[in-house]
Amino acid sequence: MADDVTSDDAPYVTIVLPCYNEQDHVVTEVERICAAMDGSGYSYELLAVDDASTDETLLRLRDAEPRFPRLRVMSFEHNGGAGTVRRIGSQRARGEIVVWTDADMSYPNERIPELVAILDKDPDIDQVVGARTQEAGTHKLLRVPTKWLIRKLAERLTNTRIPDLNSGLRAFRRDVARPYLRLLPPGFSCVTTITLAFLSNQHPVRYVPIEYATRSGSSKFHFVRDAYRYILQVLRMVMYFNPLNVLMPPALWLLGIGALKGVYDVVSDPVYIRNNTIMLVLTGLMIASMALLADLIVRSRNNGT
Repeated sequence: MADDVTSDDAPYVTIVLPCYNEQDHVVTEVERICAAMDGSGYSYELLAVDDASTDETLLRLRDAEPRFPRLRVMSFEHNGGAGTVRRIGSQRARGEIVVWTDADMSYPNERIPELVAILDKDPDIDQVVGARTQEAGTHKLLRVPTKWLIRKLAERLTNTRIPDLNSGLRAFRRDVARPYLRLLPPGFSCVTTITLAFLSNQHPVRYVPIEYATRSGSSKFHFVRDAYRYILQVLRMVMYFNPLNVLMPPALWLLGIGALKGVYDVVSDPVYIRNNTIMLVLTGLMIASMALLADLIVRSRNNGT
């Protein structure tokens, strides 16, 4: 089917590959991706972006470029982060389907054609995510429960089951993702952002179980800083698309507690309402008002676009 919908001038698939200090394995990763795609029948381009590496990553990509006709190499003068690479790569993609993955040998990139095939065969699916069946990163004892808590928070706020919130291997339709690319942060939480953007706007997402290997080279993940950014990004994205889910629950809790406290105050002293009861009710009313105003702004923005 792919041969019918694209030509060599307009590839059907664009694979965006962020590269930062990956000199020892980046060419191996390029070979693995190209071998899988060459055998798939899908026309493609592999956009390898060197994010101002301090080693020989860019040199080795340039040396490999003549051997891989589908490989396009870009380079940044300043380090912009994985999110910046994926945003610019997706904006410059020529393929109808965009694939994100990593160059550290951790994801089964030989399965990229499988993700593409799901989108190719089912027009009702807008994104396919490789959901990891195990965690193989650094700081595993802290990382696993923290990611679980963030994922559960995202599920609660989006009312959707999310097997893997921040997998780096995914394929999606370029035209569907285009309005959300400007929302991508520069760091690792860009994958969380694109997941929540699709889910919050009712774009169907399918999850495919994948194995996750120990990465080659040193990890760029900083536990405290990146976990903090993940949490902020989940809240930011849900606030951007559905602020009632974030603000209304605490508002109702405060109003409920204030009402119960008010009943207790009246029973204990009919002529005196305590200050903390008034503060609970007023705070709940303020947050509820903010929630309704934010929801009105979101609806007006959506109607305007």
